[in-house]
Amino acid sequence: MTICIISYILLCMLSRRAIDTLHQLAKGFPIIAVTGPRQSGKTTLAQAAFPDKPSVSLEEPDKLRMAAEDTRGFLANYPDGAVIDEAQRLPELFSYLQGIVDRKKQNGMFILTGSQQFGLLSNITQSLAGRVGLVQLLPFSIRELQNNHIAMPSLPTALYRGLYPPLFDRELSPAQWYANYVMTYVERDVRNLINVRDLSTFQRFLRMTAGRVGQLLNLSSLANDCGISHNTAAGWLSVLEAGYIVFLLQPHFKNFGKRLVKTPKLYFYDTGLAAWLLNIQDPEHLSIHPQRGGLFESLIIADLLKSRFNRGLTSNFYFWRNNLGDEIDLLIDHGIDLVPVEIKSGETVPSDFSKTLNKWFKWSNPATPKGYLVYGGSDDYTTGPFSIVSWLSASQKLPL
Repeated sequence: MTICIISYILLCMLSRRAIDTLHQLAKGFPIIAVTGPRQSGKTTLAQAAFPDKPSVSLEEPDKLRMAAEDTRGFLANYPDGAVIDEAQRLPELFSYLQGIVDRKKQNGMFILTGSQQFGLLSNITQSLAGRVGLVQLLPFSIRELQNNHIAMPSLPTALYRGLYPPLFDRELSPAQWYANYVMTYVERDVRNLINVRDLSTFQRFLRMTAGRVGQLLNLSSLANDCGISHNTAAGWLSVLEAGYIVFLLQPHFKNFGKRLVKTPKLYFYDTGLAAWLLNIQDPEHLSIHPQRGGLFESLIIADLLKSRFNRGLTSNFYFWRNNLGDEIDLLIDHGIDLVPVEIKSGETVPSDFSKTLNKWFKWSNPATPKGYLVYGGSDDYTTGPFSIVSWLSASQKLPL
């Protein structure tokens, strides 16, 4: 079996790591919400986890109209609960659900999915606080593919192709699929969230954002390059976050006597989308592209995030950088312990990889120094207090 094309039936049967989390949450919450980007497999996951529940999509105009005209009657069709896809399209639904689950006091009744973080989560916060277990589902993780015996391609191909499920079961090039994905995202989600008069300007904003992957966020520069105001750029970036297109890695503010950078860094959840926005033509082009390092950081940090999200956990990731330019690419915060991780895209280990890690140990003075380097090679080994970890095994070897 190769990574190129997998049948749709087999794709639906692939084991997603979040399925166990859904089953656990269903024992303690009356409602489960699965959110994430479009085409990440939310509905497929919900239906696979709860095959006995009926499924209805509010993406379908007739179903949405029926539910809007008589929400109480619509829900009466599902006395034992259901999987409701794109639930955020009907905000009044959440108040009715509150009444039902409070009355029946039955766990695991309704499974809600939605691709707009703002819409789904804001409605949950307003009407269903304390009644919902949340899972954020991103595209396939490296470990999910490995666990299903799907061979990973070369690193340049993985960065170029990305990990969205539809690219594994359709005979489409990444360029074809991402072009349509962006058009659909812009036409549907963006127009629903904000009033964008000039879609071409927003698309230029998307491309400019991809050009800053792995860099400190400078909203003023981004706004100027796109010919929009600072406030507009901030609003549009929030839309990209809400749609699970980008995420911001916040700096850790622990002070070791040095002035710290307090600006977040910008990353994409999927490198294939970022590569398409950067007009990268093929994996060979990516191998020499100046954004290869930033894309590799995105791949690794997003993959580690998937491991936490699939277990129903939130992010505990930060980076650290002082005003002298010393930087730790990733800090994993375990409360008492901070685990430093360097991320390098080369297929060989740089001789000076431990330089910044040693500075970190000196400043932080941990009781037991332990650091990690995730790199683009295939071997794992340990040297002193450092673990050298392949990109293929990072989510399994790092303490998340």
